[in-house]
Amino acid sequence: MRFCDLTESIIKWASEPLRIPYKHPFTGKITTYVPDFIIQYRNKDGAILTEIVEIKPKNQTLLEGTKKDIRLTQAVAINHAKWAAATAYCKQAGLQFRIITEDHLFHNGIPKNK
Repeated sequence: MRFCDLTESIIKWASEPLRIPYKHPFTGKITTYVPDFIIQYRNKDGAILTEIVEIKPKNQTLLEGTKKDIRLTQAVAINHAKWAAATAYCKQAGLQFRIITEDHLFHNGIPKNK
């Protein structure tokens, strides 16, 4: 949030602004996914873009390495169902969808929390 407030190219942002329905992969029921952020910014070419952004630990994004931890495997499967719904929503709305992990936060110029 501090990054959003301090970055000049960010025009506006909101925390947990949307509710996107998705089908839960284990129950089959329609439930709701609430992404972390929506961010509108001006890119390096001057174009204005809007992205839905989800922040997750990397181990909750990849199925590889989760076989010994059933809860983590389930969390990853649920996340992928949510993200498929978010991707479809964004495509229809002309938005982008981005998942950010600690790899992005600590290695791509975004300041660490001090």
